[in-house]
Amino acid sequence: MEKLCPECGDKIIGRADKKFCSDACRNSHNNELNKDSKNLIRNVNNRLRKNYRILETLNPSDKAKTTKEKLLRLGFSFEYFTSTYTTKAGAVYFYLYDQGYLPLENDFYLIVKRVR
Repeated sequence: MEKLCPECGDKIIGRADKKFCSDACRNSHNNELNKDSKNLIRNVNNRLRKNYRILETLNPSDKAKTTKEKLLRLGFSFEYFTSTYTTKAGAVYFYLYDQGYLPLENDFYLIVKRVR
């Protein structure tokens, strides 16, 4: 019995359990299957990566202070973060992986790096 590639229809040569005729067809097929969800995920990951780079640039050591205006000017988006941490006193830190920020008074932000 001759097996045909589900992507291009060519004859599949090789192992009995092979599903596609080439890596290109396999990649093309999987990309087509996942394109809807991948676009959203790609956009969110790009936003998280940009926010992380901004915090990392502003926080070369373990702790720094900056303004909301400076963060916004650099393109920081406050809607995207990976986790939060609430202290016993009720302060909420927003984290992007190991870089975090704490909103302070008068539009200032404390940037911290979580040490593990």
